[in-house]
Amino acid sequence: MAIPVIDFSKLNGAKRAQTMAQVANVCEEWGFFQLVNHGIPEELLERVKKVASECYKLEREENFKKSTPVKMLTELVEKKKKKKNESEEEERIENVDWEDVFTLFDHTEWAVNTPGFKETMVEYRAELKKLAEKVMEVMDENLGLPKGFIKKAFNGSGEAFFGTKVSHYPPCPHPELVNGLRAHTDAGGVILLFQDDKVGGLQILKDGQWIDVQPLPNAIVVNTGDQVEVLSNGRYKSVWHRVQANPNGNRRSIASFYNPSLKATIAPAPELMERAEQEKNHNSSSYPKFVFGDYMSVYTKQKFLPKEPRFQSVKAVCK
Repeated sequence: MAIPVIDFSKLNGAKRAQTMAQVANVCEEWGFFQLVNHGIPEELLERVKKVASECYKLEREENFKKSTPVKMLTELVEKKKKKKNESEEEERIENVDWEDVFTLFDHTEWAVNTPGFKETMVEYRAELKKLAEKVMEVMDENLGLPKGFIKKAFNGSGEAFFGTKVSHYPPCPHPELVNGLRAHTDAGGVILLFQDDKVGGLQILKDGQWIDVQPLPNAIVVNTGDQVEVLSNGRYKSVWHRVQANPNGNRRSIASFYNPSLKATIAPAPELMERAEQEKNHNSSSYPKFVFGDYMSVYTKQKFLPKEPRFQSVKAVCK
């Protein structure tokens, strides 16, 4: 089973209706899909790959070798050598990830010195932000909401947050003992990932099975976060995903998050609640109304736990 791939350029032609229906289906049934012909120049994507890889090599690799995950894995392997009983064999590291990561925000200084990195990533993030807004407009239309509804909801009384997480998952000598990235759903809105062309590891949970997100050169992987689930009144669910540690290859992963402003109030769209009420004749939504900043306070403590209690926790906070 493969993650659906959508040719985004067909939105502008004779196959628009068919493409809109494809997007609606993958948002409802998968929560993850890959976009090709998305409009971001391939020359720019090649530069992004180059500067990200050079940045890791020049500025990140040596520090990762001294990092907490590396130390913990080394200690666990040594411990297993000394104790060969079965209970010890089952032990693995569950509270850290085999990941080198830093984040780029708007209006902040990026502490990166790799030549060409800043200029390239500024250009890339601008292109990706435009793509995210196009994807959100498609979601608006498919949900029967006014154009710009999701963007307006994310802005609130300020400006939506757009951040980029630059990650590498270096080769792991014992991938059976540690996670690349623990399973979770994303807290925010719409996430656009530019992943490695060759080294896999990203998986999503679909119908009780973990499915690989196949590497596809210069595609952009899109997934919906918890806030889109709430705004869509559960039509577009956020999906559990994880990264498996890998003994071969250094997996590059550049994930950009189009999230609400911390002050934005998030709730199911009134139009969708009314529709649900008419169809079911009972309580139209199980999702609370809350301020995104309050949700993030809950999420940071419960990121790797089931998401439903997060909604209940933030409901209690906002009463």
